[in-house]
Amino acid sequence: MEKKALGRGLDALLPTTKPAPMPELPEVQHLRIDAIVPNRYQPRQTFPPQELAELAASLKQSGLLQPVLVRRKGDGMYELISGERRWRAAREAGLETIQAMIRNCSDEESILLALVENLQREDLNPIEMARAYQRMMNEFGLTQDIVAQRVGCERSSVANAVRLLQLPVEVQHLIETDQLSAGHAKVILGLASPAEQLRVAHLAVSRHLSVRETEHILSSGLIARKRHAKELRRSPFSDVEERLQKRLGTKVSVLNGRRGGKVIIHYFSSAELDGLLEQLLQ
Repeated sequence: MEKKALGRGLDALLPTTKPAPMPELPEVQHLRIDAIVPNRYQPRQTFPPQELAELAASLKQSGLLQPVLVRRKGDGMYELISGERRWRAAREAGLETIQAMIRNCSDEESILLALVENLQREDLNPIEMARAYQRMMNEFGLTQDIVAQRVGCERSSVANAVRLLQLPVEVQHLIETDQLSAGHAKVILGLASPAEQLRVAHLAVSRHLSVRETEHILSSGLIARKRHAKELRRSPFSDVEERLQKRLGTKVSVLNGRRGGKVIIHYFSSAELDGLLEQLLQ
């Protein structure tokens, strides 16, 4: 007598319906370097030449290990979402093409992806981070709470970062170039006027003061005594300079001469120069 089959076989133990397909990842393609333009929402503004030279040498030796991320602009052109440092280094290395993943996304998603990537790599200085947060709020109408949720941090972190943009442009430049820390900036923000903030910032840099030493100078009253002495010899154009600085967002000097004078507008990066030109020529 035949033995009765035990069970209905392996097929009976497996589901008869096909599992849902996994979402496809963007395909990696080779795009022409000159068909890619920088991300207009790129939060990182500083790309040290030495870093780019080292990365360019690495690309020549080992190739690109991680593709850049881009989105289509039309007419066969693409805009970077993330990976601008790799793209710049590839250009410097003389490469004609670069590996890239193409992703469809909005302007808001583009700045968020660029910001998150830089935050994860700790590539942003405090001013770049503050500008990115501020831009998300200004251009997309987001609150500090929503920005914090999107980036994955506390709302207070966003608020403290954005406060740095209240400092004079020169002080922001000192922070951006790593001459002053965010801790110094927090102390300097407690001063009443931009002139005081600028004076203390230059003092901290020239004397290589720590945050604690900077706090001690402020609490000792030394700055207040110096301020009183300076007010006695204040320039007759100080009010004009302050009005221009608030309007243009940068340092402005008014110099008087025998036959008239001159107005000097300072800028600290090519991006700031472009912004000034837009304001002055519109």
